Amino acid sequence: MQVTRSQISLFLCLLSCVSVIGARYTPDWTSLDSRPLPGWYDEVKFGIFVHWGVFSVPAFGSEWFWWYWKGAQNPDYVQFMIKNYPPGFSYADFAPNFHAQFFDPDAWADIFEASGAKYVVLTSKHHEGFTNWGSPTSWNWNSVDDGPHRDLVGDLGNAIRKKGLHYGLYHSLYEWFNPLYLSDKQSGFKTQEYVARKAMPELYDLVSRYKPDLIWSDGDWEAPDTYWNSTEFLAWLYNDSPVKDIVVVNDRWGNGCYCKHGGYYNCADKFNPQKLLNHKWEKCQSVDKISWGYRRNMKLSELMDLPELVQDLVYIVALGGNYLLSTGPTADGVIAPVFEERLRGIGAWLQINGEAIYGTSFWRVQTENATVPVWYTAKKSTVYAIFTTNPMQNTFQLSAPNTTDSTVVTLLGSPKPLKWAPLQSSGLMVVLPELPFSPAYAWTLKMEGVA
Repeated sequence: MQVTRSQISLFLCLLSCVSVIGARYTPDWTSLDSRPLPGWYDEVKFGIFVHWGVFSVPAFGSEWFWWYWKGAQNPDYVQFMIKNYPPGFSYADFAPNFHAQFFDPDAWADIFEASGAKYVVLTSKHHEGFTNWGSPTSWNWNSVDDGPHRDLVGDLGNAIRKKGLHYGLYHSLYEWFNPLYLSDKQSGFKTQEYVARKAMPELYDLVSRYKPDLIWSDGDWEAPDTYWNSTEFLAWLYNDSPVKDIVVVNDRWGNGCYCKHGGYYNCADKFNPQKLLNHKWEKCQSVDKISWGYRRNMKLSELMDLPELVQDLVYIVALGGNYLLSTGPTADGVIAPVFEERLRGIGAWLQINGEAIYGTSFWRVQTENATVPVWYTAKKSTVYAIFTTNPMQNTFQLSAPNTTDSTVVTLLGSPKPLKWAPLQSSGLMVVLPELPFSPAYAWTLKMEGVA
């Protein structure tokens, strides 16, 4: 029987597919870091971070309340407790007031969808150790046995996925005052009782039960990844877990892993690299500049306004990153109106300018100062120039684009092509229309047919 060239090609293709499907990752960073990042993550660009837990009850200072009160013994936190709570009041006594009686996951999902975010990451457990689901290893320190008496992780996940958004879970590896962890720490991390009995069982349970699209690991910095058994967990996650083909993870898996190992890099909180990286990355940022969680003593001047948030989003995407923006709900389960206003404002801007954000990549030139700062993104043969200040003039020059006879320039939100002329060396001069009002003070020029 004669074998045709097309049959050989088909056989080689099938062989390649089998090889890829059959590939298994070994529990070492060389193997794990070779895993391609699932494509959905780079496409979505913008997500919402939700910091919610027992710390939302005192709602003072930051989500690190317990540590600043009992660990660092910060005078502001100590005095807050003396003035407002009786002697002998413990942190555990806050939990019954984390009742979340107004928590409506569908209402939250509506707000997140309206923000234009494409993924949501909820704190399943912060450093305080309280789990927002009924963890069987939580010693009843969880949202099912205490406080809300409901599965917060599951309830929000169901609502988020009904909207077609990706759902991720934040999980802190360590716990400030867990006696098992403190015992391991005392041994110089030569013992692993806490890892074997608490940290890893929780992670396996979260993945098996809720099938998150993303795991945002944290609380890793005091011990090496060998203590946490991180590579063993990730090998299971990539090879055998129910989310092995879609799950995305960050880089916080042990002391020294930041910006070095993992699916994508967080590096540091509120990371601003100022340049292109050779690896996918994400900036996490909070609307409240002081705290990731809700605090009752926040001031309006301490919040990022809408133009700041949109500028931050644009800058991050132009440099190839994702933007994960945190809001802190109240202990009652309410997203404060000022946070909702910010999120809906971002969504209104993305309704018009989203094609310059979603599914784009960084361009050969990321930014230029064309009288006002301009940030570039690209999608195939289309280039977007986003400017976050009104140039206050009729013409606008961009030096980076190389025009052709087929170049078409439009202002997003306005279908009529704009008049333009090439500059002598490179670039173009665009005749701007009267710019429509933008609460974010940001507009986008779409340039088709430029190099």
